[in-house]
Amino acid sequence: MLTQAELDTLLAGYEAMAAAAQANDWSQLASVEAELARLRNAVMARTAQADATAAALPAEQQQALAAGIARILELDAEIRTHTDPFLASARKFLSGRSRERAVRNAYTSLAP
Repeated sequence: MLTQAELDTLLAGYEAMAAAAQANDWSQLASVEAELARLRNAVMARTAQADATAAALPAEQQQALAAGIARILELDAEIRTHTDPFLASARKFLSGRSRERAVRNAYTSLAP
């Protein structure tokens, strides 16, 4: 089960990733994402083994967790608005370079 402290850490990390994405600071974004991935994986592993369910939480705690998760999803969408164009550009660049290399290799082999 996700604790409030873990949720706060995730929220802070997603805020930092959103700021890094807005600033086009891809190395910072990747660094923060790697740190958060470890936390997410630990929470997911612990949750998979836990017998308790979210229904055991008081209603106000459930609402706080739901609000935090909703905010994380909003931040994730914001991050994607910045990263998706960058990734598309990188894919296009890499695709063009591999096509260029393939053409060069094909015509180089025909040279006398």
